[in-house]
Amino acid sequence: MSEDEANGDDGAAKPDEEESVDLEAIDEQLSTLADELEALDADLEAAETEDDLDVVEADLDSFREDLESVEVPEPPEPDEDEEEDDEPAPEEELQETYDEIESDLSDLESDLEDQRGPYGEDVVSEINSASGTITGTRWTEEGNAELIEAVNAFCDDLNDLLDSSVTLVDKGEDVSAQLDATLDDTVDAVEDANLDADDDAETIAGLLEATDDLQSDIDDATEWSDLEVREQLRREGYYDVLEHVKDYPPEWHALKVHEKRGNVDMILLALETFDSDFMEEHCMEALERMGPEEAIEPMLQKANRRDEAAMAVLGKIGVDDEKVVDALLDYVDSNPNLQQPAFRALGEIGTEDAVEPIAQQLVADEADVRSWAARALGLIGDTRAIEPLADVLETDDADRARASAAWALRQIGTTEALEVVADYDDDRAYLVQAEAERVDLEPAA
Repeated sequence: MSEDEANGDDGAAKPDEEESVDLEAIDEQLSTLADELEALDADLEAAETEDDLDVVEADLDSFREDLESVEVPEPPEPDEDEEEDDEPAPEEELQETYDEIESDLSDLESDLEDQRGPYGEDVVSEINSASGTITGTRWTEEGNAELIEAVNAFCDDLNDLLDSSVTLVDKGEDVSAQLDATLDDTVDAVEDANLDADDDAETIAGLLEATDDLQSDIDDATEWSDLEVREQLRREGYYDVLEHVKDYPPEWHALKVHEKRGNVDMILLALETFDSDFMEEHCMEALERMGPEEAIEPMLQKANRRDEAAMAVLGKIGVDDEKVVDALLDYVDSNPNLQQPAFRALGEIGTEDAVEPIAQQLVADEADVRSWAARALGLIGDTRAIEPLADVLETDDADRARASAAWALRQIGTTEALEVVADYDDDRAYLVQAEAERVDLEPAA
């Protein structure tokens, strides 16, 4: 008997060595899969057509099969006699790597779906949804008239886009049935067009925009339940200003009269009471034109819920209130959709507390953000902004940001600020040059 045999060693690897080899192999598999996933990410980014996306989808399906074939062993049970080790077991590290790859793969699959379409089927789905709302709701006479107008407008848009000839179906006095049948015809027209997601992308986008308008018009049409709201407003005297109706609906006409007469309380009542995007939009526009201090509290509540229109109203009100300024400052380092109205409102309020945080946005990555920040500083007019605005004018790569900085310096209007702008009267950018030419450094006679 050999020494190896005597020691029970027949030349095979010990169990620990087998496990080590297996774990190394799994680690190599996962590393290879991670590299393949990066390549698939690049393929998805480069895909331009539905056919390209189909190829990427097939590759992702194959990749998922390969990933699911990898079996990561369970970590060994800890030995009760040994002290706990802070270092994770190799199996745990492999499982973490596997989970990261799985998460990234799921993200890619979601991105793939988001990149597809839209399709003609999406338009059909939106039309059917609108039709279901019409037939599933009880409407007033005014509402029926509004719906007929909305569906007619949709048919016109659809006919223009598809070169079809869908018209309102005659179904007698049942308006909902009439409109349902008409929208069925529009569905047939879309399906007959055999729209391709690649070749007809522009047409599909136009149809989806038209269905959005249709749904918005349906949402604004007068339901029976709206009568309760009207009765409430009637008791509050909202309609008392109407001698005759020039605009339809009458709520809008009354709103215009209340704005003309300065009846802020009635506009705020309408804003609170009407569950209508149409009326809310016009109420907010009226308040922005009026800028009444009575609207500060309700606008502050809406601004705290990221309402851009409310921020605009607070800017027009222009009161340097601590709560208002703090609410707007929360959006100075936010996403651009919220930064723009916040910058503008803070500029119109003219609060000095906003100078430093807005000035910090003069070095933001987005040129539009730098431009909005510069104009806000110009509206505030604080001389602390002269130096950072001068830096933008001198070094910024985007001419629109430089032009805004030049405009802002002119608004600040001190000799120092004006002298900075005047040096750019032969600038490469016309808008900057135009600002420089408007500078008048001559003393007044």
